[in-house]
This record gives sequence, C-alpha cells and structure tokens, in this order.
Amino acid sequence: MKKGIIPPFAAMVLMVLCSVATAQQATVEVRDDLKKHFEQFHVQGSFTLFDLMSNKWILCNQEQWKKPFIPASTFKICNSLIGLETGVITDENFVIKWDGVVRSRPEWNTDHDLKTAFKNSTVWYYQELARRVGGLQMKKWLDMSGYGNADTSGGIDMFWLSGSLRITPEQQVLFLKRLYEDKLPFSKRTMDIVKQIMVAKDTAMYTLRAKTGWGDQDNKDIGWYAGYLQTKDNVIFFATCIQRPRSDELGFMSARIETTLAILKELKLL
Repeated sequence: MKKGIIPPFAAMVLMVLCSVATAQQATVEVRDDLKKHFEQFHVQGSFTLFDLMSNKWILCNQEQWKKPFIPASTFKICNSLIGLETGVITDENFVIKWDGVVRSRPEWNTDHDLKTAFKNSTVWYYQELARRVGGLQMKKWLDMSGYGNADTSGGIDMFWLSGSLRITPEQQVLFLKRLYEDKLPFSKRTMDIVKQIMVAKDTAMYTLRAKTGWGDQDNKDIGWYAGYLQTKDNVIFFATCIQRPRSDELGFMSARIETTLAILKELKLL
C-alpha cells in the first residue's frame, strides 16, 4: 500500500466515526413530556430526533437512545441499497414474481417491483432479494455501511426479522443522516433511488421519507417509524421505537406513525 493512501474499508470506518463524533458534539434536549403521545396508545417507547441545522438531539426516554432493538422492516432501507449496489436488482422497477404463497396481507399476493415492495413492506420480496445477495455479500455491506451490530446470524432471509441483527435509535438516525448526505458506501445512483422510494409524503412545504417496522424481541412487539423530514432550509432525522407485551390489541400498527406525527407537530416541525 502506498504511503498516505487509506484503504476503502478503513476510509469508510473513519467516515462513520467522524459522523458519529460530529453528532455526539451536538447539544441534547430531553423532552420526557412527550411520553404522553406513547401513553395514548398504551405503549412504551422512545423518540429520537436530530436537527441538522441546529446540530441538536431531542430525546424522549433517553435511556432507550442507545438500546439495541431488532430493526424489522426498517432494514428494507439498507436491504434496498445493498440489492441495488450489488446488481441483484437493477432499479426501482425490478420485478420479482410472486411465489404463489397466499400471505396475511392481500397486497403482498402479487408480483412486486422494488418501489411497491417498499411501499407495501412486502416481506417475501426482500427475503428473496437477500437470498440473491447471499450471506457473504450481505455481511460485507453491513460491515462497510456500519449498520447496527451488522450481525447476520439467524438465516439470510430472517436475520433482520427474528435473527440477531440489532440497531439503536441513535444508529437509525445516524444511518439516515449519512444516507441524506451521500456518505454511505454506495453509489449516488443507488442512494438516489432509495431516497425516492422512501418518500411517504411530498408537499410544497416538506418531503417526508420514512419506513415502518414491526417485529418481536424478548416476547414484546417492537414497532418502528424511522426517516427524515426535509424542508427548504433544514433536515430533521427521527426514529420512533415503540414496545408492548405481545398481544392482539388493535392500534399498534397505527401507533408507530401517529405517535411520530403528533410529536413532530408538537415540536412545530409539521
């Protein structure tokens, strides 16, 4: 190796560490009064926000800021990036044929392309994508991108659903920040495609990009809503993580998004 030249993987690790260091130098505001938005849905959880312009964290339930949880379908953001970068899928219109297995959500029971699979959180599409990427490539890209604990044990098509992959709310936010800033180890084309399929709402005032997730860990339901809100003069990164004992209680699915939107509105960010 020539003197002064940093290997690509070492350079990526250095970039991740610099990003974390910058965010850690930010100010922190604890807002536990926001817990009322979780209580109305009878769930526990946390809200983590990073304000880019103010270089400030806003935390509700700070003790969960660095607590690792299973990412569930929020991993579809990273899975999409890896699928595109490895060439397993060519673009947002890449179709994977439905395998004919009837699943609980009717919208899953058809062919999907990347953009519809992301929108509908189609589990089987992303499981097939992961199988085509393969274990070695998947582990390599998780390590390079610094995604959570980068643990792929539990099966190539299950490690983010019921395996050992874990990510903290802080790590979710920092990963999204690096995506926004084009500082992940993927091509700009790949990141641009994923940013586009992440759009949940686009208005004259803001663009919201986000992904839900629902898994189980330690006999609890784990729900996520993670993304970022972009206005003309600022970007707000957020991760809401809710938990409850496993049950058939209604409302958990909507609680992830509704809690987030209620908090963003109270903070006058929406």
